Amino acid sequence: MTAEKSTLHPRNLHRNSYDFELLISCVPELKHYVFINSYGTPTINFSIPKAVKLLNKALLQHFYAVKNWDISDQNLCPPIPGRADYIHYLADLLTENTEEIPKDLSIKGLDIGTGANLVYPLIAHQSYGWEMLGTDINQKSLENAQKILDDNPDFSSQIQLKFQPDSNFIFKNILSSDNRFTFSMCNPPFHDSEESAMKGNLRKTKNLKKSKTPKNNLNFGGQQSELWCEGGELAFISKMIEESALFSSQILWFTCLVSKQENLFKLTSLLNKVKAVEVKTIDMAQGQKISRILAWTFVPKEKRKDWF
Repeated sequence: MTAEKSTLHPRNLHRNSYDFELLISCVPELKHYVFINSYGTPTINFSIPKAVKLLNKALLQHFYAVKNWDISDQNLCPPIPGRADYIHYLADLLTENTEEIPKDLSIKGLDIGTGANLVYPLIAHQSYGWEMLGTDINQKSLENAQKILDDNPDFSSQIQLKFQPDSNFIFKNILSSDNRFTFSMCNPPFHDSEESAMKGNLRKTKNLKKSKTPKNNLNFGGQQSELWCEGGELAFISKMIEESALFSSQILWFTCLVSKQENLFKLTSLLNKVKAVEVKTIDMAQGQKISRILAWTFVPKEKRKDWF
């Protein structure tokens, strides 16, 4: 038995090693990809997209009661434990003005770029009962997300989807004047070009296989809108910060993942420029991967209780 994944959030359901016998009982097809490694531990080859997708399907079914989860081979297939961590750290952020974590539909979350996989809204609602709105600029991704909701009617009424028709905007076209959200969240496009995305995925595949591979195998898949945008992560989050100032009274906490630590200085400087009243950086780690959540608000501390 491998050691507990102590870098994950204490409430993360995935801190222990995967129980493949149990997961295979949820998704029988997964058994074709499970093998015993040199340490005598059952595992899968994480460089095989199909194996990762089946593992995700089993994890979502067992831990979050999500039935028939599926995405196309072209869509991003995210690691569930890391996605869950973001949700749990958001829950901690919301306890600032409450004695315990709010677990009901009074908490409304906005997931920017929810993608075809819909993972953040699914985990957020099933973990804490929050109401979620997922947005995306890719209509096909939203169609797949809607299919997942159609297959899970027990909670589909608490998760809504909305198409963003203009990639130049993040909150505009999504928020109407009477909308109020407790938080927004986003896992932004990391790369600044398709070439950069392909190189990054090639490095990832090589690291996973621990050997050279002759072709660019997009390890976790990914459409253009999921993997890259002009200017990369820094440009995307900068645009989000500038636009957030225009909707400062409608979202309590704006949050976004930041992969590159060197981007933090410019982003926090921009947040000072747009007069955010508080900025927080929340560190996260999953194995060797280090990331962080950048959170900011325009609401003074004494007025935040009104949001609950």
